Amino acid sequence: MRGFPAVRDQSRGRRCGLGDRVDHDPTASTIDLHRAAFEEAAVGLAVVSAHDHSVPGLAPHESTILDANRHLCHLLGYGAGDLVGMPLSDLLDRPSLAEGVQRWRRADGRPIDVRVRRSVGRGTTLVVEAIDADEAVRAEQNREALIAAGLGEWRFDKLTGLITLSRRAGQILGHPPGPSLTWGDLSRRIDEAETARIADVVREAMAAGEPYSFECRLRRAGDEREVIIGIRGQPLFGADGTLAGMVGVVQDITTRVEARDALLGREQRLRVATSLARLGIFEWHMLEDHAIWENERMFEIFGRTAEDGTVGKTEFLNELLHPEDRKAVRQAISQALRDDEILHATGRIRRKSDGAWRTIDMAGRFERDAPNRLPRRLIGVVADVTDRRHAEERQTLLIRELHHRVKNTLATVQAIVGSTARTASSIESFYEAFVGRIMSLAHTHSVLTEDTWQTASLRTLLVNELKPYAEGTMEDGGEDRITLSGPPIDLASEIAVPIGMAIHELTTNAAKYGALSTRSGRVAVTWQLLPGGPAGMLRFAWQESHGPPVQPPRRQGFGSRLLQRVLTTQVQAEVETEYPPEGFRLTMMAPLPKRNDALNPLI
Repeated sequence: MRGFPAVRDQSRGRRCGLGDRVDHDPTASTIDLHRAAFEEAAVGLAVVSAHDHSVPGLAPHESTILDANRHLCHLLGYGAGDLVGMPLSDLLDRPSLAEGVQRWRRADGRPIDVRVRRSVGRGTTLVVEAIDADEAVRAEQNREALIAAGLGEWRFDKLTGLITLSRRAGQILGHPPGPSLTWGDLSRRIDEAETARIADVVREAMAAGEPYSFECRLRRAGDEREVIIGIRGQPLFGADGTLAGMVGVVQDITTRVEARDALLGREQRLRVATSLARLGIFEWHMLEDHAIWENERMFEIFGRTAEDGTVGKTEFLNELLHPEDRKAVRQAISQALRDDEILHATGRIRRKSDGAWRTIDMAGRFERDAPNRLPRRLIGVVADVTDRRHAEERQTLLIRELHHRVKNTLATVQAIVGSTARTASSIESFYEAFVGRIMSLAHTHSVLTEDTWQTASLRTLLVNELKPYAEGTMEDGGEDRITLSGPPIDLASEIAVPIGMAIHELTTNAAKYGALSTRSGRVAVTWQLLPGGPAGMLRFAWQESHGPPVQPPRRQGFGSRLLQRVLTTQVQAEVETEYPPEGFRLTMMAPLPKRNDALNPLI
């Protein structure tokens, strides 16, 4: 719009304002029409002067308002005609004749955001319009910021069915900018299941009249590259309340989603790994002394439920941790803080659910906001190592037991060699007796090693030796040559070896000289568990019958010495032997040692 310069009245030789009527001037009626348009315009109009109208943005230090219409006066809170002659700098917060959004001052001093357009002729006319807060920030810089953020704008017109895309939106979707596609065009590039989901989201938002957002995968037009896009939209309604269209923004979030999925994948793998490793994950916030338990395993280790809540450092050290372990755990925490190292601590805690003491290993790292500043939190893991510690203790005991047994076995072998050599009449008899005794010893050790608690069944030791001479099941009350009768008794390793050797000698003597040397001979073995001793008293009886007539031995062989000395020394047994003509008898009373519970794998 051009400015309205003053005109000269030629007939009277005076200058007239824009509001003066000029008589006898043929252009007077035209000027009146222009004046009326100027005054009644629905926007604010101001004619200003300036040094150089050709330079956009020239600071108007000496610019003044030559004329202003009623709309501008009302907009700025001035009376009609009050703006004429006022310096423009009195109205502008930052004086400028440039176009765009500017902040002006009203008559009461309050700021007002306006949009300014300018028209330059012999004067400069400013068109001034009030704008709302949203429009005040909608500048070209904002549009550039949207593009920099990867946001493209779109608009859907229900009447035409077309989606209008900004340049950035067109780049994201692979379509030219402008009204270039329909929803049908777009939906063909989205999976059918995704399309149905999107339709439901939009339908619910439209029914509620609220904004909506969703993510989906889309095949770009042109290169068919699959991208992940994020859509935000807002339904637009007409004056009659019906849907007129939609507006929104679109963003390519492929990289962000892939990074997010990769992070979630790593977190999931970490959780699976810690779950398989039976590790609890925790965070301890030091300033608040507040703990966050990241997985269910933490609650299982401490025997707590979610309703019980977590445990902070104070409660952990003063109530849950075993008193004997508190000093060591505090020292480990202090050292990790002082040396900025990984925390390693071990201690016993009392589990809330059953009151049992459990041994835990804890490892963690203190996190600092900046170097040389106090850490704010500790992130770490906890493992319940109670069972592992028990297993390690059992293993240590078993190794000691093995060492002790090997020494005893070597001593037994040495005794067997010496005694067999002294009683053998030939190399053949030495070999036969020596091999038999060594094999008996091996059988006993086999029975011991088959049991993880390192015990041997008395019945099993008897069956291993007597089975070659049996003709049936060896059950009590049968017609077999050999009968076994007694309750199940497991012998600890320290007495199983000498008792096994004794059974071997009894069997060997019976096969060579006693009841088992004839077809009609019989052997009955009975045993009982009587009160007494650390774990009861074993009464063991060996009875031979129907064999050759028995006579007391003229000399004491290895078997006799073993029965008398080894059983007495190693088993602390009382042994009584009898040699009546009808058959040899042996009775043994031996205290059973109490078994070490630490060797029990079930505890």
